[in-house]
Amino acid sequence: MKGDRVEIVVDTGGGSNTYEVAATRAGRRVEVRIARGIVEVAEITRSGSAVRTARFMAARTLALVEYPADDGPLPGE
Repeated sequence: MKGDRVEIVVDTGGGSNTYEVAATRAGRRVEVRIARGIVEVAEITRSGSAVRTARFMAARTLALVEYPADDGPLPGE
């Protein structure tokens, strides 16, 4: 959903870098996959094809924070 984003903090040896992958258009979503020592974050279209993909070594990944899209106020708020 547009507005979804994932923030990744990676150890670079002398410090850390922060990367962000976000769903930039309506109908896109962000998926996180962790397998075989690799963290893969991808922006996916409705049809399932990847628009952008970021891959990091799991051993170097310090934090992975998922921010869901804000759906707006709940009824009664």
